[in-house]
Amino acid sequence: MDKRSTFIIHMNIAAKPKPFSDNHSWFSATLRSITDSPKFIYSYTNVINGFSAVLSSDELHALRQSPGFLSAYADKQATLDTTHTSQFLSLNHDAGLWPASNYGEDIIIGVIDSGVWPESDSFNDKGMRDIPKKWKGKCESGAGFNSSVCNLKLIGAPYFNKGLMAATNSEISLFGDSATARDSMGHGTHTSSTAAGSEVTGASFHGYGGGIARGAMPRARLAIYKALWDNGRYASDVLAAMDQAITDGVDIISISMGFDGVPLHEDPIAIASFAAMEKGILVSASAGNSGPDLSTMHNGIPWVLTVAAGTVGRKFFATLTLGNGRDFSGGVSLYPAKALLLNVPLVYNKTFSSCNSSETLSAMAEDMIVLCDFTSSIDYQMRSVTQSNAAGAIFINDNLDAAKDFTCPSVIVSAKDGFELLNYVKEHKETATVTVSFQQTLVDVKPAPAVAEYSSRGPSPSFPGVLKPDIMAPGEKIIAAWVPTRSTAKLGRTPLASDFNIMSGTSMATPHVSGVAALLKSVHSEWSPSEIKSAILTTANTLDNTLEPIKELADRVPMVTASALAMGAGQVDPNKAMDPGLVYETGTEEYVSLLCASNYTSKQIMAITRWRSAAALNCSKASKDLNYPSFIAIFDDGDYVQRFVRTVTNVGYEGSVYKVKVVSPGGVDIRVKPETLVFKEKYEKLNYEVQIKRSRKRSEKKYSDGSIIWLDIKGKYKVRSPVVVVV
Repeated sequence: MDKRSTFIIHMNIAAKPKPFSDNHSWFSATLRSITDSPKFIYSYTNVINGFSAVLSSDELHALRQSPGFLSAYADKQATLDTTHTSQFLSLNHDAGLWPASNYGEDIIIGVIDSGVWPESDSFNDKGMRDIPKKWKGKCESGAGFNSSVCNLKLIGAPYFNKGLMAATNSEISLFGDSATARDSMGHGTHTSSTAAGSEVTGASFHGYGGGIARGAMPRARLAIYKALWDNGRYASDVLAAMDQAITDGVDIISISMGFDGVPLHEDPIAIASFAAMEKGILVSASAGNSGPDLSTMHNGIPWVLTVAAGTVGRKFFATLTLGNGRDFSGGVSLYPAKALLLNVPLVYNKTFSSCNSSETLSAMAEDMIVLCDFTSSIDYQMRSVTQSNAAGAIFINDNLDAAKDFTCPSVIVSAKDGFELLNYVKEHKETATVTVSFQQTLVDVKPAPAVAEYSSRGPSPSFPGVLKPDIMAPGEKIIAAWVPTRSTAKLGRTPLASDFNIMSGTSMATPHVSGVAALLKSVHSEWSPSEIKSAILTTANTLDNTLEPIKELADRVPMVTASALAMGAGQVDPNKAMDPGLVYETGTEEYVSLLCASNYTSKQIMAITRWRSAAALNCSKASKDLNYPSFIAIFDDGDYVQRFVRTVTNVGYEGSVYKVKVVSPGGVDIRVKPETLVFKEKYEKLNYEVQIKRSRKRSEKKYSDGSIIWLDIKGKYKVRSPVVVVV
């Protein structure tokens, strides 16, 4: 029997016969014409002109012959990629973007994810006004999820599982999930509360990071679209969720997942976000967690705001005090108990230093703290110590984030600190002791931020001609709301629950930027998605909290200065983004011209843009030079000069004058004409041209960074665009 699979089908609506009153009836009739047993999944309204259905190869072949057929591709699965971060981003109650936007109360953020745990206090609606009248969405009821759980904060919670059920041919409940928007994974609850969680006092992760938990936009409304499930995350469901979000009237879409290795015309996020952009909705999406190698990112989509992950100036640790009075605070620990190990014998022995045998540890180190060499997986070592009679362990490992769970009283220290501890034990064999105090949190750790090692790097495999990622935001060890059905830690073999959890990834960075974008939308309701993106990029911070250039983590000692291919324009700076001085605006026609110039066929462009016909496409002005607030110049062997033209809009004050400052990357010379921009009026537009000339022959591919900065002569504005050159 011919195997049947789910396909996403794009149709040319210009070919719809007149008797059909709407697209859905035409799609249904088309499907019935090629099969006696049609299995329709979704009919899409906004994101594509088309539908998804279960088809055999013969049925797909027949469908390809149908009038109006454009393209089809198989359904595919997505990859999933707080108490301190608001302070780290300088968001405060006294001045800046928070009070200026009224904390974004009338802005609606749509989060496409694994659902929500509505009972979490992060979704309380205390003091909130009525829901904006523009809202058209709903809260879908189901088993254990009554629509009454929604409120003035959580205003929508639909779910989308038809693609999953078609692919797995089974009921959701068989996998411990439920056919509702309730989150069983935790990911959606964490990301949505990071974007717009209400203030919660006394939040912490088992005593670590205590304080007030709040989202980047604490009074915004949230609509959570569940399209990710425990046993699958299918493109057809993601498309349906984004389609509904557009219909419902969200202002910002936040999506912390991506589809690896797919071209733009088959990428559901690229296609759906194009429709969102045309409706004035900005889409913020994660770059992925496949770093530190180059060209590892997904969501490198020109019309999407692509987010990298950085560290936060905060550390969770345990203090060590040796018997000789020497203190160590460099170790990392998340042991989930308020424990104090007082003057416990500290031992090291080559027989058990690998810490991979619970029997040996029990026999030779009972009620002692053992020093463990980096000889095997730290999770394996942790398990062995936990199952033994040892009192705890100090693991020597230069990867301080190597442990997933601290199931026993334990600390991870660097090789440098480990060397000192070893010397102490060897000098005091019979009397060595250590006191360990857990649940310690340190803020204002330096240097920070730094690009996280796992954060995916550009250039974008799907579209290298636009510099990606765009921006970096806090993504490392973020504390946010969690579901009580999934453990957050273990004490021995006992799983522990918590209302908050620590997670890391570009998934966590993205909702920070989504929240900032929503705040900007609240202050500047007239701004388009590209203008919001421009404001965020051109005001980004390129320095860490030591006032040195931001570094990147990638198993390098010492750390190297971060490239724009790792951090984009830099760390998001919300308060500066509120008043950027100049913005770059990019419209639909420019994106279409970009696609026209990039060897996409008319059918592929129609699939992305939903244009009615190939004849309607205007490729007469095809150009790869997008009016984007960043530059990437990739030189071929015979290519020595590249030119770019940019248009900037003055959103500062009348009569403003800007002078250009150029930092040329290695191997090229950059010239900007004119060197001065004089704006007589607010909202006036002016052009400038950039010429990048290669000054050396290419022996091997090399990436180098620079910048083009427009400086307001009154000193108020600094409008910076990163430049990456490949020669």
